[in-house]
Amino acid sequence: MSALLDISHIDMEFPTPGGTFTALRDVDLQIEKGEFVSLIGHSGCGKSTVLNVVSGLYRATRGGVILNGKEVTEPGPERAVVFQNHSLLPWLSAYENVELAVRQVFGKTRSRGEIRDWIEHNLDLVHMGHAMHKRPSEISGGMKQRVGIARALAMQPKVLLMDEPFGALDALTRAHMQDSLMEIQAELNNTVIMITHDVDEAVLLSDRIVMMTNGPAATIGEILDVGLPRPRHRLDLADDTDYNRYRARVLKFLHDRHGRAAPNTEKADAKQDTDTDNNKPVERAA
Repeated sequence: MSALLDISHIDMEFPTPGGTFTALRDVDLQIEKGEFVSLIGHSGCGKSTVLNVVSGLYRATRGGVILNGKEVTEPGPERAVVFQNHSLLPWLSAYENVELAVRQVFGKTRSRGEIRDWIEHNLDLVHMGHAMHKRPSEISGGMKQRVGIARALAMQPKVLLMDEPFGALDALTRAHMQDSLMEIQAELNNTVIMITHDVDEAVLLSDRIVMMTNGPAATIGEILDVGLPRPRHRLDLADDTDYNRYRARVLKFLHDRHGRAAPNTEKADAKQDTDTDNNKPVERAA
């Protein structure tokens, strides 16, 4: 059985005044339906470039992306993107922001009542039904991200692409959002590709962690299968031997590549944040 998503030997090059810049080289990855895959690596390793190729915003210089047997050549509703910035229109309510996406995808195939019910269902799914008529300025950062996720889910995408969706949130809100995402994925069996700098987040959420080498000409350095049973509960995993083994494996990969970035790329650096849930360090890769 073929994979739902086939990222097939892609290279990505960009013209610059100083010559051709090779961002990615021979990135090859197959993702099954319902998988949660995280991309992690130091700054400049091409994580967002991979996501942009899958979303259709970039065309690979060589190789290509096949989704459900069809080549990806442009953006489409079957690949919804959730950014670090919620990207909500500030003059519209939460309901109206989701409505824009729903009408674009289903405006010709669903009745007004069906569209209303579908919008409300997706807002309820992310626990935002109570604030559906509030504008972005009236809700918190975490609530804005919930609306952004509801908007993406309401398009019924085959693949949900998430570019550091919780990176701008405080540690406690980020933990709540991670828990909500696990609940949603368990219910909907979404296929998810997520960029993250947070090692704990990657291990907690993922079925596989794809570790990228430093750029330029970045590629996949290692893929780690995360065999932790689901559902996962962060407090139960704190002292779990397997969880800590996976975590150490990712940290070692990142540490071994610390400071190895090629010239003209942003210097990689390791940062530590504090997880306010249990007051322990959370390792992050810059």
